[in-house]
Amino acid sequence: MPTAPIDYQARYPIDFGDIDARVRQQPVQLFAADFGKSRGILYTPTTGKPRTVVIMAHPRAEFSTHYSIPYWVEAGFAAFGFNTRYLNNDSTMLHENLLLDLAAGIRFLREEEGFEKIIMLGNSGGGSLFSYYDAQARTPKGQRIAAPPGGGPPDLNQHELPTADGFIVLAAHPGQGMVLMSCLDAAVVDENDPFASDPELDMYDERNGFRTPPAESRYSKEFLERYRAVQRARCARIDAIARRHIAEAAQGRSAMRAQDFAKRPADERNYAARRAMAPRYMIVYRTQANPNYLDLSIDPSERTVGSIIMPRPDLGNYSAFGLGRIVTPDAWLSTWSGLSSYAKTATNLPKVTVATLVVGANGDQDIFNSDVRAEFEASGASDKSIAFIEGADHFMRAGGIKANLGDPRPRLMAVLTKWARERFAP
Repeated sequence: MPTAPIDYQARYPIDFGDIDARVRQQPVQLFAADFGKSRGILYTPTTGKPRTVVIMAHPRAEFSTHYSIPYWVEAGFAAFGFNTRYLNNDSTMLHENLLLDLAAGIRFLREEEGFEKIIMLGNSGGGSLFSYYDAQARTPKGQRIAAPPGGGPPDLNQHELPTADGFIVLAAHPGQGMVLMSCLDAAVVDENDPFASDPELDMYDERNGFRTPPAESRYSKEFLERYRAVQRARCARIDAIARRHIAEAAQGRSAMRAQDFAKRPADERNYAARRAMAPRYMIVYRTQANPNYLDLSIDPSERTVGSIIMPRPDLGNYSAFGLGRIVTPDAWLSTWSGLSSYAKTATNLPKVTVATLVVGANGDQDIFNSDVRAEFEASGASDKSIAFIEGADHFMRAGGIKANLGDPRPRLMAVLTKWARERFAP
């Protein structure tokens, strides 16, 4: 098979480079209970089919070639790299639909493939996703989430959510909405103008402690307290905009249900039907503004200045690319709102009681050591462990001030496979 380029980790930080050509790779296409289509690749060792499989998924990222897969297969496990219906698309993403995708994946592994044990690997945004899934799966029907935050289907009480047997929380978000709220630029004063700004709240203003990277910035306690409060207020402001748009669409649907709707003028009927159908896409500007990126005295770790997106977040804050940049109102509330989304690890992990391993990267620039410790404390498992990988960035590549330790992935996977083997023999 073709050999991956030497710099593949820089180009494709989530992917493995090469895998033994003898490893069996089975393409899989699945349909959720609402007929949403997802895909994945099931990898099994050359030695035969194991008893235990590891399923890994992310809300929107390509995980069918996740970097951990060759290590799992070499250790004797099967691995299912699973991609949801929202692959490379978070603009319309409902986390509640993602749970239906995971249910289809776990059901396939258990019922069709016959695996005895299933380990969930929640890496990055997959951590909060699997936490939400397992918490809902272990909640009795009738007590589950009945609708996404913006309303509408799915009602999780109406669906079967099969459970897994173990959980690895790897460099995991406290929730995608929680992460986004921590890096919303508090200085934004007009959601329609990316340059409308309050200089007193601008973390990229030298008067507030900013220094151009790679120099380290330093923010006062008073600035940080005010900044965090205004970030939360901005999130609430965007939530209110989203709910207003949803209410307008609901008015269109209500008009269509009126008894005299068919008798109304054609232009009025057409407007109501179109308004009921079409969402207002929201643009969320400036989402690379977490003071932790630049002030390394906040939640100290091995990280260096910058974010996982770029070493100059002061410039990335204004770039076209960003977390939750273009979203429907429903997707904002379900996925990207730190206030409204139900996919929060702090809320869901206490309900997850299967054996759990929580792992952090000491050089991670977006998931901090305090996040990892909080996840461990929040876990409801009686069998739970925590580990930190030195010299590793968010993608478990060499990074931070101890990058000289070399590739962290073999060290990481030694921890993961040992933990899994002790509890779930391949």
